[in-house]
Amino acid sequence: MKTTNPVLARLGQAAERERAAGYAPAGPYGQPGYGQPYPTAAGYPAAPPTVRPMSIDDVVVKTVTLLGILAVSAAAAWTLVPDALVGVAWIGALVVGLVLGLVISFARIANPALVIAYAVVEGVFVGMVSKAFNTVYPGIVLQAAVASFGVFFLMAMLYKSRVIRATPRFVRGVVAAMVGLFAVMMINLVLALFGVNTGLRDGGALAIGFSLVCIVVASLSFVLSFHEIEEGVRMGLPQRYSWTAAFGILVSIVWLFFEILRLLSYFQGDD
Repeated sequence: MKTTNPVLARLGQAAERERAAGYAPAGPYGQPGYGQPYPTAAGYPAAPPTVRPMSIDDVVVKTVTLLGILAVSAAAAWTLVPDALVGVAWIGALVVGLVLGLVISFARIANPALVIAYAVVEGVFVGMVSKAFNTVYPGIVLQAAVASFGVFFLMAMLYKSRVIRATPRFVRGVVAAMVGLFAVMMINLVLALFGVNTGLRDGGALAIGFSLVCIVVASLSFVLSFHEIEEGVRMGLPQRYSWTAAFGILVSIVWLFFEILRLLSYFQGDD
């Protein structure tokens, strides 16, 4: 199975090596793992165990698990963090979540503990931001959540019916747009810390347009995740990579939620 995605290609090659070597995580009593030979009997080499490939169901279960963890973490932060510490918790969770997200994304680490830690930290961030917005605009958080999952399921149906296809040109375009938007948001954040208002987040026409662009790109990023999952299943990637696939969906949902939350707030007006 060939793929145009270099990351998936590398993961597929790693999966082939693991299957050839008989990969199995090392246990507490020295069971075979990386670099450890499997026991033999009567002079005959034992057949290596089969590495269970990931499935769509694996990704669904992991995604639901991460969303549940994020929701619990967000609810706990909303309830337990005092109003005076909301800003500190907000910024702290933003920084830690950004670092964890970059590590997982660029290193392509299929580490459940790291992905779960990201979900917990991101939950704190979601809880703090949601609490701040809901205080000013009651009910806006529920509206944004419903809209976000509505867009997710819509994109899933469009991808399944092949209305939208992840062609190489489409993938390159969406990735370029995501990188560009991330760079713009980081620059805008730094300038905001120094009191410079670029107009991207002040509720004006430029802010509305920017949020709409972000919502479109965040929605299209689901197609990239669906494509990677489909290709990963076809290539027989090990089951643990379902955590990485679920992480990608989680990031897109959270990003989409915040952009919809901002856009709705622009039309609420000041109370």
